[in-house]
Amino acid sequence: MGAPNNDPPTNVLILLHGLGDTHVSFEKLGKQMNLPETACLSIRGPQGLLDMGGFHWGDDVIFDSTSGGLDADAGFKQATAMLKGLVEGDLMEKCGYNAREIMLFGFGQGGMAALNLTALGGSISIGAPLASEAPPALIAKCRTPILVCAGDDETSVTPTAEGKLKRIFEYVEIKRYRRAGDVMPNSRDEMMPIMQFFARRLRSTKGVPEGAVEVGK
Repeated sequence: MGAPNNDPPTNVLILLHGLGDTHVSFEKLGKQMNLPETACLSIRGPQGLLDMGGFHWGDDVIFDSTSGGLDADAGFKQATAMLKGLVEGDLMEKCGYNAREIMLFGFGQGGMAALNLTALGGSISIGAPLASEAPPALIAKCRTPILVCAGDDETSVTPTAEGKLKRIFEYVEIKRYRRAGDVMPNSRDEMMPIMQFFARRLRSTKGVPEGAVEVGK
């Protein structure tokens, strides 16, 4: 997907869908956000879900014994290798982008996959903490700025998960919805922290207009 308004894409935003979804929904999201000077790439999870439809980012399909549903925390070695190949091999080596110009946005399991990649311009996770395979802490914290949006209840982004994020990353923002559940934002109020994060992190060859907060609709 190209950058909106035919501007040269100074930035690249990689969009990672949730467990059981496809890249199509986030392709639409990239167009709706209409971020300036930014090419949006909506990537499909590498593994299919057999007869269930959709795709996922995990190394395995694991069922949660508590809920009976699929467990998002299913290992990310294959997905991480695929995404590193895209970032380092395609975007950086072939297309000439540097790491600061590349950002990630993921929902649910896609958010976990996004947090597994480091040393980029920024990562946004909607409703997902770090995977269990991530180390409990780092002596030299990762400097990639992180935004995590989650519900104020019934969330996988628990205080324990929040603490782990802050032991791994130097710059962490946690934004809570005024409702329960780890779902995609569905209002201007819930979307505002995301657009503000983009406004701070996306690079521009034209400069930022004075007083600008939102960079898209």
